[in-house]
Amino acid sequence: MQLAAFNNNNFPLGQASVSVNEGLPLYVVARLEQRFDLRSMTVGILGMSFKAGSDDIRSSLSYKLKRILRFKCAQVLCTDPFVTVDPDLVPLDEVLDRSDLLVIGTPHALYAQIEADAPVIDIWNLRNDGVRV
Repeated sequence: MQLAAFNNNNFPLGQASVSVNEGLPLYVVARLEQRFDLRSMTVGILGMSFKAGSDDIRSSLSYKLKRILRFKCAQVLCTDPFVTVDPDLVPLDEVLDRSDLLVIGTPHALYAQIEADAPVIDIWNLRNDGVRV
């Protein structure tokens, strides 16, 4: 977006990439709806920060994912070990115990080794199982 602003808002490739990136949460939810009955599920989002290893939530797509899932699911639980400014976050153990489905929203290294009974949607391939959506 900075490049577009510098070039009189004439940077279609950059604007297209922003559009694709911002549409990712909608795409993920659409794919989840094809595989799961979200209406009856509690979905846990692992990681709410903008990028791995950070506490910065500005422009984080995990929050956009959370807003969309709130309309589609019975309940949405979120956790992040780095974020301290969101009072709605719950501990990781609680998210793992209560969720019917997990989505890795931010690829924090600690999520690579989690043990979960629920399916894990890993769009980052953090767990080296291939991308699953």
